[in-house]
Amino acid sequence: MAKKVTAYAPASIGNVSLGFDLLGAALKPIDGHCLGDKVEVSSAEQFSLNVVGRFAHKLPADPTTNIAAHCFHMFSAKLKEKGIPVSDVAMVLHKNLPIGSGLGSSASSIVAALHSLNVFFDSPFSQHQMLLMMGELEGQISGSVHYDNVAPCFVGGLTLMNHHGDHIALKLPLFENWYWVVCYSGISVSTSVARDILPKQVSIADTIKFGQQLAVFVDACHRQDENLAAAMMQDVVAEPYRKSLLPNFDASREFVMQNGGLAFGISGSGPTVFAITNDAQHAEKIKDWLQQHYIQNDDGFSHICRIDAQGADASTIIA
Repeated sequence: MAKKVTAYAPASIGNVSLGFDLLGAALKPIDGHCLGDKVEVSSAEQFSLNVVGRFAHKLPADPTTNIAAHCFHMFSAKLKEKGIPVSDVAMVLHKNLPIGSGLGSSASSIVAALHSLNVFFDSPFSQHQMLLMMGELEGQISGSVHYDNVAPCFVGGLTLMNHHGDHIALKLPLFENWYWVVCYSGISVSTSVARDILPKQVSIADTIKFGQQLAVFVDACHRQDENLAAAMMQDVVAEPYRKSLLPNFDASREFVMQNGGLAFGISGSGPTVFAITNDAQHAEKIKDWLQQHYIQNDDGFSHICRIDAQGADASTIIA
């Protein structure tokens, strides 16, 4: 009996400006565009990995170095620890997200791979156990374990990271009328380079402001005060340094905020930027302007999104 599982994992915004390593948001384009990676897992006599899709050529040619292969090997090891028989599978990674884009590209591959494997093997691991594996694998790429991409990508929504107990990701109430316009410039910024440009210490004044903004933002989400929440979305930790890596960043912010934008910031470590507005016409205007003035090459793109409340999804076919 042959079995095939296909999992989809959406793109995500890490940090969401005011929550460095602590806030993340899953994205869903309103036009139905597939903004995320897919992984297929099917029955096979020996393990294999094939990489296809728009950005497959950006990955190393050797599939054994691909993070999806690492996912299989970690998952197999965890199965053996549980005493569950391990069988080989054939995997296909549909690489739809650009590398080093600030859209959680590696997280999307990791989540899609592990979610498809977990479903294929009849879900032996809990959501918490899966998130721990996802964070560990993300840390192998970025150099440190953080969940602000893998968590929203997996569970969906706007998530606050929690490092206490068994709930890594706490889902915050959404502003359902918000449009999230994301624009990838087409250039690449590695997470490690973006982290190296940051200062090693943060001033007491910025530390207090960071804590205040995050606390007030969470409160505003629960009270559904969108004006106060948007006012808190200013990055005092990373943006002052990282924006130097992003051509035309300041001009883009100025246009957004003068044309119906509620907030503007860097998605993850960049170069993707995001703008928030509560008006559909403003969202279209912002998207069109960013396409003309922020995108640097043919790899770039822009989408109007809502928050993806579901996160990763999987389907199974048995023949």
